[in-house]
Amino acid sequence: MTLTIRGADGAAHPWMRPLGQLGRDVSAVTAGGSPLGSMPRLYGREVSAREGTDTVAAVLASPIRTIDTSNGYSDGESERRIGAAAVAAGGFPPDVTVITKVDAKGTDYSGDRVRASVDESRQRLGLDHLPLVHLHDPEYHDFDELTAPGGAVDALVGLKEAGVVGAIGLAGGRVQVMARYLALDVFDALLVHNRWTLLDRSAGGLLDAAQARGLTLINAAVYGGGILAAPSVPAGATYGYRPAPPDVLESVRAMHATCRRHGVDLATAALQFSLRDARFTTTVVGMSRPERVASTMAAATATVPDDLWPELEALLPPRHTWLDAPFD
Repeated sequence: MTLTIRGADGAAHPWMRPLGQLGRDVSAVTAGGSPLGSMPRLYGREVSAREGTDTVAAVLASPIRTIDTSNGYSDGESERRIGAAAVAAGGFPPDVTVITKVDAKGTDYSGDRVRASVDESRQRLGLDHLPLVHLHDPEYHDFDELTAPGGAVDALVGLKEAGVVGAIGLAGGRVQVMARYLALDVFDALLVHNRWTLLDRSAGGLLDAAQARGLTLINAAVYGGGILAAPSVPAGATYGYRPAPPDVLESVRAMHATCRRHGVDLATAALQFSLRDARFTTTVVGMSRPERVASTMAAATATVPDDLWPELEALLPPRHTWLDAPFD
């Protein structure tokens, strides 16, 4: 069976899409490895090693052909579990692409740290060559230090030039900071999180700038940390890992009601909001249970009425509630 995704233009878009100029295809949905290594303070529960590796095994047996992780997720445990699952499966299938990220160690985000981060990731994942590696969360570090000669950005560019990594990307949050790194014109891909969803459009200008530069665009955290995936608005709900403002909570409640009238659940709409946007090569969905793979595929391929989308758009919270002031 050939899978397709219906885009905002009404046309069927292929499930597998080219990852920039790398000669590799990635699936429209990427399995996100952030919760795989167990982050109970962020995600609210422990994930055992067995559950993590079983989840990766379920991904490898599914139409999802792309996995996203990072050196720093649970101090490398996400990568270890992905690598362990691959060993148990006899290696990664040739059509599976693993994307990872370099991370600082404490306050050290030097060029040497970037090279060490890549070496650690290669060892944990069991991969000699990494097809795409992002500079992760640079907004928490000094821009001048990371962009100085011999610094983190230079080191990542050097790894690409040496063929150790195939492409380099930028993955972070605050759009104003990401824009400064984007302007360096050295990156091949941009990953945004929590900032292009049913509830937040902070990344609009940044995405436009990246698209104009020809970067591969990746969207992550389309559920806003969980609020858009829950069957109702939970007490103490957060959006983007911070308390959700009253306007956001009101919008979520109204979106639930609107989706119910159309026979769709809000989680499905939140995922398809990203999938139907042709700018994004892939959408990252965090997974830590094997059954999440099947439910994500069901949501990705469900039929959503066209007239739902303008109704949800009318419920977008006001700009002042978004995570970042829009970058224009």
